Amino acid sequence: MANPRPSSHRLLRSRLLPPPSISCYVLVLLAFSAFIFLFSQRQITVVDRNPSDESFEDLKERLWGSAYGYGYRPCVKRTQKYAAPQKRNRYLTVRSNGGLNQMRTGICDMVAVARLMNATLVIPQLDKRSFWQDTSTFSDIFDESHFINSLEGDVHIVRELPKELESAPRARKHFTSWSGASYYEETSQLWKDYQVIHVPKSDSRLANNDLPIDIQRLRCRAMYHALRFSNPIERLGKKLVERLKSHGQYIALHLRFEKDMLSFTGCTYGLNDMEAEELRIMREITNHWKLKDINSIEQRLGGFCPLTPKEVGIFLQALGYPSSTWIYVAAGEIYGGETYLSDLRSRFPNLVFKETLATKEELKDFSSHSSQTAAIDYIISVESDVFVPSYTGNMARAVEGHRRFLRAQEDNKP
Repeated sequence: MANPRPSSHRLLRSRLLPPPSISCYVLVLLAFSAFIFLFSQRQITVVDRNPSDESFEDLKERLWGSAYGYGYRPCVKRTQKYAAPQKRNRYLTVRSNGGLNQMRTGICDMVAVARLMNATLVIPQLDKRSFWQDTSTFSDIFDESHFINSLEGDVHIVRELPKELESAPRARKHFTSWSGASYYEETSQLWKDYQVIHVPKSDSRLANNDLPIDIQRLRCRAMYHALRFSNPIERLGKKLVERLKSHGQYIALHLRFEKDMLSFTGCTYGLNDMEAEELRIMREITNHWKLKDINSIEQRLGGFCPLTPKEVGIFLQALGYPSSTWIYVAAGEIYGGETYLSDLRSRFPNLVFKETLATKEELKDFSSHSSQTAAIDYIISVESDVFVPSYTGNMARAVEGHRRFLRAQEDNKP
C-alpha cells in the first residue's frame, strides 16, 4: 500500500532520558516512545513484540506513515500592512558563529534585525575560528544571489560594504538575546553617529519574544525560502537521496556521538577510562567551553546525554523496523568508530555514511569543510522517510521544523 504523503514530509522525532544500566532497557523503550508521541505529534503506540496480531500493512503504515498535520499552516506571507523597505545609507555587518544550523538561525535573526533597524544587511561573514575551523564563505554554503533576490521586498542586502565605508568607524554591538522590537528601535540611535554597525555574534535569539507577526514571518521566509544551499551542495545532496531511495524507504539518523559533542556535554557513559580522560582534557583546554567539571553520571540520569549507538539500535529494533532497513547516519566522525558502531551495525547492516554512499571524487570538494558536509546531511535528513535524532540540538530542531513546514505546505495546497 503506497503511503498517502510524499516521503519528504514524514517526521519521527525521538528523545530519551537514558538509564544507567542495560537492565533498564524496557523502561528506556517506553520512555522513548512517550517522547516521540509528545514531540512529533504522531500517534505512535508501542510496537508489539509479537507482530502476528496485526497485519503487515498496518505495521508498515505505523512505522513509515506520514505525521498528522493538525491543521497547521506555513505562515510566511506578508500581511497587507507590510511595507517595502526604505533604502538608507546605513549598514549592518555580521559575523555568524557556531556550526551550520546555529549560523542559519543567526542569519535569519539578523535579517529580522536589519528590517527592524531599517538597515542594509551586508552578506554575513561565517565563523572560521570555531572548533570546526571551517574556511567556507557564505557563497560556498548558500546560494548568495537567491538569498539577496528572494528578500528584496523585505531587506536591502549587499555583498560587501561600499568602498568609501570600508575604513569608516563602526559601532560594535552585541545584541541582547530575547529582545523585543522596542530594543532595536532604541539601538537605532547609533545611526546618529555611525553609518556602520558591526555585530560580532549573530546568535541574538529573537524567537518567542512578541515581535510583530510580519517580523516572525520574515524569519520564516529567510529560513525556508531564502537560505537555499549552493548548487554544488544541492546537487550532491539530491543525488545521494536518490541512491538511498533506490533501496526503498530509509531512516536518517542524526547520531550525536562525535568527540566534541561528548566532550562538551561530559557524557562518557560506556567509554573506557582512557577515552573519558581524553574528553575531559579536551573540555579543559577549549577556552570558550565555560563548564569544565561535569559529573557524567548526573548528566546521563538528568537526560542530558545522547543515546549510544547501541541504544539507538535497540530502540529502532523494538519499534519494529526490519534489519534490512537502510539507515543513513547524518553525523560527523563517530567517536571510537566501529568499536561503538558494531552493535548498531549488527542489528541494521545497511548502515551508511556519506563517505560510503558517495564516491571520493564526489566528496573531494566538501570533505575538508564541515559546514558543507553538514549541509549535505541536512538535505538527506529533510528528504528522509523517517528522521531520528539521538539527542536534541540545533540540527534536530532545524530538521524537525523544516519537515513540519513542508508538511504544512503540502496539507494546505489548493
